[in-house]
Amino acid sequence: MELWIAHMGGPFWARKDDHAWSIPKGEFPEDEDALAAAKREFTEEIGTPPPTASYELLGVFRQPSGKLITAFAAEASDFQPQQIVSNTFPMEWPKGSGAVKDFPEIDDARWVEETVARTKLVKGQLPIVDALVRHLGEMDNDGGTQD
Repeated sequence: MELWIAHMGGPFWARKDDHAWSIPKGEFPEDEDALAAAKREFTEEIGTPPPTASYELLGVFRQPSGKLITAFAAEASDFQPQQIVSNTFPMEWPKGSGAVKDFPEIDDARWVEETVARTKLVKGQLPIVDALVRHLGEMDNDGGTQD
């Protein structure tokens, strides 16, 4: 099993690898459908639409910051964008300089094995990996298919 994860951009994450990756995500207003928001955020952060697939809700997960992440999963083994082109965010850099620069929200993304995802994802997102493993186990027990 592989997961699609993204390395967070900007100077804070620049030289970090372990626990410096995330699932593509973002905030959305209450009146927006969670799956539609997830697909929109994926497109903004990765620079390409998410795979055409059947998406399953894994759950809603509270992060240490208090943010809620609504996570979905889909089988998309053939998804491999040619390049990652993320949206950007402005930030004063270097701090205290008064100079504002734009940085990509995401500077890399790729498929990784579950064990690798557990070392790369920020710790608050590890319950999402656990939920995916449970979901795939349930599919297998119900006669569903998985790779």
